[in-house]
This record gives sequence, structure tokens and C-alpha cells, in this order.
Amino acid sequence: DRDTDKKRIEELLEENMVLEIAQKQSMNESAHLGWELEQLSKSTDLADTRKSFVFELNECASSRILKLEKDNQSLQNTIQELRDASLTSRESSLKFVELEKENQQLSKKIEKLQNQIEKEKQSNQDLETLSEELIKDKEQVQVVMETLKADKDRQIKDLKQENDHL
Repeated sequence: DRDTDKKRIEELLEENMVLEIAQKQSMNESAHLGWELEQLSKSTDLADTRKSFVFELNECASSRILKLEKDNQSLQNTIQELRDASLTSRESSLKFVELEKENQQLSKKIEKLQNQIEKEKQSNQDLETLSEELIKDKEQVQVVMETLKADKDRQIKDLKQENDHL
């Protein structure tokens, strides 16, 4: 869009310059015709013709100048509108770039958080495995303790019997 706007602005500037050149030529023609009229006015028999011709020439030159000025103003307005559109486009582009940067930063944060979640999940799994192992070990220790208690009770009973026998 910006390239298109720049090309359009260049075209309008060229067209504006052409119109300005045409306006200058028209003014030069008008001045030259005015000079010719002055030369003709020196002859007395053409005085009335000169006046009407000057009047027509001035009217024609004035209307052409007005038309060129309107065209020039229209082109200036178009150029300004294109410049404004170009600025708006640049601002939008800058905002888009800023949003892209922010989006990248947020993506990095999300990735870090996902990595952290994965680490926490692995840690939880490790703790669950360790907990299960500890529960098994506890059960084994309880079985061994019950066996030892039964052995101890049996030994106490045997020792009491032996003591009673003695």
C-alpha cells in the first residue's frame, strides 16, 4: 500500500508540475498576445477589434488559469490525503510490529511455564513412585516387626517356662 501511495504521489506531483508549466505557458502566451495586441493597437483602424480581442483573450486566459488552479488545488488535496493515509499505514505497521513483539514475549513466557509444568509433573511422578516404594518398605518393615514381635513373645514364653521349670 505504501509503495502504491508513493507511486501515486509521484504521479500527482508530476501531473502538478505539468499543470504548473502549462499555466506558465498560458501566462506567457497571454503576455505575448497582449504585446501583439499593443502592436496592433498602434494602428487606429483596429482599435475596436483589439478591445474585444483583448477582452476575449483575458477571459480565456482567466478561465484557463482558474481551471489550472482548481486542478492544482485538487492535486494538492489528493497528495495530502495520500500522505495522511501513508502515515496511518505506517502507524498501523508500527502497532503491528509492537504486537508481534509482545506476542513473541508472551509465547516465550508460555513456553517457560509449560516447561515448568512438565518439570512439576515429573517431580510429582517421582514423588508418587517414591511414596509407593516407601509404603511397600513400611509394609515389609511391619511384617518383619510382627515376625520379630511374635519371635520375642515366643522367646519370652519359652524363657518363662524355662524359668518356671527351674
